[in-house]
Amino acid sequence: MNRRELLEHGARGIGALGLAALPGGRRALAAGVAHAPDLLVPLRISPDRIFRTTVCLRPFRAAGPRIETEEVGRKLVVHNYGHGGSGWSLSWGSAIEAVKLALASGHTDIAIIGAGALGLTAALTAQRMGANVTIYAKEQFPYVRSARATGTWSPDSRVALEKDAPVGFAERWEQMTRASFSMFQNYLGMPGDPVEWTDRYGLSDLSPAERAARPHASDTAGFLHLEDRLQDISPRSVPLGPGEHPFSSRFAYRNSSLTFNVANLGHQLMTDFLVAGGKIIPTEFHAPSELSRLKQKVIINCTGYGARALWKDESIVPVRGQITWLIPQAGAHYGVSLRSLSVLARRDGIVVQETGETEMFGYNDANEEPDRAAAEASVRQAMTIYPAGPAATSPAS
Repeated sequence: MNRRELLEHGARGIGALGLAALPGGRRALAAGVAHAPDLLVPLRISPDRIFRTTVCLRPFRAAGPRIETEEVGRKLVVHNYGHGGSGWSLSWGSAIEAVKLALASGHTDIAIIGAGALGLTAALTAQRMGANVTIYAKEQFPYVRSARATGTWSPDSRVALEKDAPVGFAERWEQMTRASFSMFQNYLGMPGDPVEWTDRYGLSDLSPAERAARPHASDTAGFLHLEDRLQDISPRSVPLGPGEHPFSSRFAYRNSSLTFNVANLGHQLMTDFLVAGGKIIPTEFHAPSELSRLKQKVIINCTGYGARALWKDESIVPVRGQITWLIPQAGAHYGVSLRSLSVLARRDGIVVQETGETEMFGYNDANEEPDRAAAEASVRQAMTIYPAGPAATSPAS
């Protein structure tokens, strides 16, 4: 689900389930309001827990991801870039599309350019289809832009513009999304939890009836939204009323989503690739003509935002996103959305991100310098999630 749409779609759920939570969860149980025995650990949110701030430029293309072939000299290049805010979510599905195009050439010695989410999944997919794979990349984890992603399942987050998406794009997107979703299930329960299901809470002071009566906000940006095509695999939201959750808002709307613990996931993918015989050669390319020095005749280009400079592709528009990282917290693995703020407790840190009131937030902003003042402001806003401000005063277990 698109992160900005989480609250808007939260009221679609039916029924209400009890929730015992700290603070207030034990009081709710004693009063007979809640009937679930689980405890929701409050997040410890305060500026002194910030340990880093990162910025990621998401490569948006109005026509959607570029997955197609191009002849460059005597090389066949298969492009696989331009996924907007959906790189991790679409990675496996787009890898299948790209690798099929590469292997259709008849060659099984494949080069991959780029070692981010798209490069690693394309490399693994090619290996599993019988290819010998070498990755050429300037940077590897943890220095790639993919390492600075929010880590939430968001397959249609600024993936294309409705007016520019080609005919058949929705069907192709759905096929890629379902393939990715299926593959990520294979990483559940692995050591380090590279992928896991976690609960998400969208906060509101409006009841389900009040939300249903309120007009939907219009999307003046024209981004394509396709999440309705995934209703059979998207958990429904459940409205929680006053006394059934620990948050400062009157109502919370709970559902579940995949979370990518990016540090562990990147490590797992890299390990799988190397164990299967893959090689990584540190290389920097400045122009497509430099591909001529590679021994492989088929190359899959997974350079993400870097493709804008390397391929002079100005159809790629940067979408800036800044994440403020708080120290990870044992036992806290869930997300909360409050207006234009997103907080997600992952295994590798609690990520706090300002998502903006509209989807144009960060659009065409190529500044990759962290903004400390904005980071602290987002954390102070996140402190209002709980009634008493920061949850640091509550027990952590």
